Amino acid sequence: MTEQVGTTRPAGATGEGVSAHRGSGMAADIEEQPGVYAELLDNHAGAIGEVAAAIARKKPRHVIFTARGTSDHAALYAAYLTEIRLGIPAGLASPSAITVYGARPDMKDALVVGVSQSGGSPDIGEVLRVARESGAQTLAVTNNPASPLAAAAELHIDVSAGHERAVAATKTYTAELLALLMLVESIRGEGTLPASERAELGKLPELARAVLADDTAVELAPRYRFAERLITTGRGYAYPTAREAALKLMETSYLSGLAFSGADLLHGPLAMADPDVPVLAVVGNGPGGQTMREVLGRLGERRADVVTIGADVPGVVNVPTPDVDERYAPLLDILPLQRLALALALTRGENPDAPRGLKKVTETL
Repeated sequence: MTEQVGTTRPAGATGEGVSAHRGSGMAADIEEQPGVYAELLDNHAGAIGEVAAAIARKKPRHVIFTARGTSDHAALYAAYLTEIRLGIPAGLASPSAITVYGARPDMKDALVVGVSQSGGSPDIGEVLRVARESGAQTLAVTNNPASPLAAAAELHIDVSAGHERAVAATKTYTAELLALLMLVESIRGEGTLPASERAELGKLPELARAVLADDTAVELAPRYRFAERLITTGRGYAYPTAREAALKLMETSYLSGLAFSGADLLHGPLAMADPDVPVLAVVGNGPGGQTMREVLGRLGERRADVVTIGADVPGVVNVPTPDVDERYAPLLDILPLQRLALALALTRGENPDAPRGLKKVTETL
């Protein structure tokens, strides 16, 4: 029997008698992701290449991303890609500086990218409007080409994930990741996705199907049934995955998910780690993953309950994912974590399709 972490049962969670339809929407969204990858690669590389060519001609001096929620994690991933692959400084804007405080920063010579599944959040649209007025090139990345955000931007990329049934975003998140990856690599190719890159990306749909066929993460759900809080961690390209995993667990199971980069975890939060606070560590075999070995060692000293996603680390429970370039790993590592969030919500007697107090489109200013 899998050991359970934590001792307090969440209010109202019986874990029994869960209706068969609960979670079916989220489950369907998760299962569609390999097909979404194939759709983007087969039918949208040309359109993304045209956007990339327009950006390459402008030669932006820096790139600013703006997003909320799940899309903020996709934007963070894109910021890593931009600095590492393009050598261009990148960062995430604070929409409230513009919408709440009335700031009007000079964004001339910048590329400003708004990332939003719905394209319906007014604050993200306002950032792009102000940026465009100041002379920036603007791009919207959405799942809705008819959205206000798409209309506000000079350029638009449709991530083409199709209708998402559950409130918690899954396939739209990974579609954003892949679209942004294709964009950055196409900018490197001055408007064309290099053949070698296209060949590697072409493996993702089958790799994703293989990951989704592995039930290791689902079988871990009873381990966390009574947990009150949980830590997620990773470095580099894996850090956005850690943040997205924490959000999914909070949205669907209502536990407190605390996400830290591996480096930040060592700067204080490590003190909270103990056998009753489980840790999900996203660990690959690339440079970011190698730096996580020290983090795992320190967690071991704290006798923390650690599960790794990705690389198999001796002495630690592992959820395996394919050993791929770190740039591609976020498209695979998040999949078992989505399935864990779904399974844990059902185990705790919740409905992950319709989390309490949430709706699909959140409008903020």
